[in-house]
Amino acid sequence: MVYERKKGVPKFSSCEYRGKEKDYVVLIPIINEGERIIKELKRAYRANVPNYADIVICDGGSTDGCVDETLLKKLKVNSLLVKQDVGKQGAQLRMGIWWALERGYRGIITIDGNNKDSIEDVPKFIDKLRQGYDFVQGSRYIKGGRAINTPAIRNLAVRIIHAPVISLTARYKFTDTTNAYRAYSIKYLKDERVAPLRDIFMEYELLAYLSVRASQLGYKVCEIPVTRAYPPKGKTPTKITPVKGNMRLMSVLLKNAFGEYLP
Repeated sequence: MVYERKKGVPKFSSCEYRGKEKDYVVLIPIINEGERIIKELKRAYRANVPNYADIVICDGGSTDGCVDETLLKKLKVNSLLVKQDVGKQGAQLRMGIWWALERGYRGIITIDGNNKDSIEDVPKFIDKLRQGYDFVQGSRYIKGGRAINTPAIRNLAVRIIHAPVISLTARYKFTDTTNAYRAYSIKYLKDERVAPLRDIFMEYELLAYLSVRASQLGYKVCEIPVTRAYPPKGKTPTKITPVKGNMRLMSVLLKNAFGEYLP
């Protein structure tokens, strides 16, 4: 099925292999992740994650064959959404959030599709949502979390720049603010003072904005320990380029701090 572009939501197609089966959904934005997303989905399958939440791929238009439908069905992926419009990660997440709201889920978990994160921890996020938390941030830096082979420059940037600025903006201390492994209550996402479905969120803006808006509005927030593991050698799996990408992240961070993404 194809959904035409509407205000705040890009044009996209959906292949729904199953109907809504769980109260919670895991949205995985990807673009040409190759074997990484397949390995991640296999880990989720072995950990029985589909017994806790519907798994949905939010594809940005991959051309490397990583979204083979036969394999996705075998690994109990619930649905595949494919963006057919402008925008990057932010547009993919808006696509997934709108679709999840239409389906009536109680909460949304997001996680990168590059096999760096402990997808086995999805039930822990769901437990927090059930306890009444509205924003749950995964962190490798708190007690119980694990940061494996994190590049030194990335580790330094998160700890001394990104996390302090986000924490100051949010008025709540967060430790792992670039980590896309987090959960949101539907109440938070539906709040008109939040309004995540806006075209201003094309790239990294939405993650930064949603990190701070919950505590600004008095919603219940927390961090939980997760593992983020980079490969011991070879190319770092990331879509953020060393110069242009990091400059863009800094721009988003400052705009967020000065309230430019408020509705």
